[in-house]
Amino acid sequence: MSFPFPDEESGVSFTRVTGVDVIDHFGDPDSEYRAAVEGVAIRYRGHRARWRFVGRQPVEMLEGVVTGRMPEPLGAVAPGCLGGLATYHTVLTPKGRIVSDLRLWRVDGDDGVELHADITHEASQSLAEYLSRILPPRLCKREDMTDTVGMISLCGPDAARLVSSTLMGLRVEADELAGLPEGGIRALDLADGDRILVIRGGDLSVPSFDVVADRPVLRGAWRQATEAGAIRVGRRTWTTLRVEAGRAAFAEELKDVIPVEAGIHDRAIDYGKGCYTGQEVIVRIRDRGRVNRHLRRLRLDIAAPIPARGTELFREEERSVGAITTAVDSPREGKLALAYVRREVEVGQTVNVGDPEGPRARVEALDAEG
Repeated sequence: MSFPFPDEESGVSFTRVTGVDVIDHFGDPDSEYRAAVEGVAIRYRGHRARWRFVGRQPVEMLEGVVTGRMPEPLGAVAPGCLGGLATYHTVLTPKGRIVSDLRLWRVDGDDGVELHADITHEASQSLAEYLSRILPPRLCKREDMTDTVGMISLCGPDAARLVSSTLMGLRVEADELAGLPEGGIRALDLADGDRILVIRGGDLSVPSFDVVADRPVLRGAWRQATEAGAIRVGRRTWTTLRVEAGRAAFAEELKDVIPVEAGIHDRAIDYGKGCYTGQEVIVRIRDRGRVNRHLRRLRLDIAAPIPARGTELFREEERSVGAITTAVDSPREGKLALAYVRREVEVGQTVNVGDPEGPRARVEALDAEG
């Protein structure tokens, strides 16, 4: 891994996630977390996949595959600057289970319509195989741009200011970036013909912005941001902020589950659109059924050890009522976890972690307001 840090750099700790080495932290996780919640932090996201879909009918072909609202073309919002929205989706099996989640945005140019996709690496291979079976290449061709296009993310209360001043040369004001909805885009054409694209994130408990560009441009952006004070963070801090926000990740919470179980249906599903694979299951649940479990956030006993993924949950002397998917020790909020919990366990009730006599945890809604 040569960008943006050498393998031999002292203090860097790696963790392996689905066959890919990802930086866990840079030697001081506490300082990294503090930077993210008090200032601005930066994370390399080059392990994610970058695709584009081209051809005679890429929009029409993907319409019947993805579950969400198809994005509108990026449009001019200022000289040399485009704006629009990256929409969030899932791709489902006929039984309504998630093959992958992804973001799509649309760029229309002289060469026709392009749909660009951002996909977690854990899902990219299975999704590519799935799409190869159902997309007619004459009408919609998938091109893998992962080797040439990458992403970094900046997060924290000062992230909008740094992105505006350092990466976008004040051509997009910080207040404008901060006011974007989740998925909101500002794409800036640079003097040398390159483009830098900023997408408002929503997966963390602090403001975040994903910066997408060709890898040489991204190297410069990384250097500029870190020289301007952005502190490098790894997966550990990112996961803590994600669990604080109650947001599911593909490998941990979404793979092979139904979107309604994961609580992402309001973001990922357009109930007014035409047919897509798995729609019958989703509509049947909406209209006449219910799911047997829900993803919840848990507030754990502060004295208890952090439970491992898969640790079962119990209520009194009953059989298992769920299992932990991700657990963290948040410096701000204490020990938290995401877990799938059976539907009869209501928000506000408590469960025992590990065994019927184990440490107690309070069940919360994903947004921690329920």
